[in-house]
Amino acid sequence: MDLDTLIIGGGAAGLSCALVLGSAKEKDYAQNKITGILLHQKASHLQSAVFNNVLGLPAGTPGSKILKEGPVQLEQLYPHVTQITKEKVKEISPAPAGFLVTTNKNTYSAKHVVLAVGYSDLLTIKGLEAWIIPHQKSPKEKNRIQLRNEDHLVTPGLYVAGTLAGHRSQYSIACGSGAAVATDILTIWNNGKHSQVHDKLE
Repeated sequence: MDLDTLIIGGGAAGLSCALVLGSAKEKDYAQNKITGILLHQKASHLQSAVFNNVLGLPAGTPGSKILKEGPVQLEQLYPHVTQITKEKVKEISPAPAGFLVTTNKNTYSAKHVVLAVGYSDLLTIKGLEAWIIPHQKSPKEKNRIQLRNEDHLVTPGLYVAGTLAGHRSQYSIACGSGAAVATDILTIWNNGKHSQVHDKLE
């Protein structure tokens, strides 16, 4: 499958990125863009989280509910965003027009790739070794990692969001990080003109 943007990770950062990109569907610059998201999240920290301090979420909201309902929200609002399930990314490699993303089942080509997986040192995706460094905002004894980046950009076309970008493990930070990456990609789609998407009451 050939995509413009492939998001890897179905947690807070990945789903937020997908929702913002999907919401641009009526923009002229987004008409021919194909976006996909790989939702493999068996090890997501959201599985055991509960939220009391997040604006807009009722106190006591479990993270497992967000993992379950987030893809449903994405499908209902923006069904043109392709959701890919039951696949795990094995390798990311450069390609003439972007990157090849190889999973345990398929290979995808994408102009832009957004990495929004966790910051565990058990990360096994080949092709990222050159950018892995110790996490700068996590206790050293936890052995967390991040990818070296500048404002979420690892190398042209390759982005990182959430804790793997070096952010602290806070739900609202992860959501904002994913949304920020999405607006950077929207800006590229819009020929460099800074872009974001706002829905408004009629």
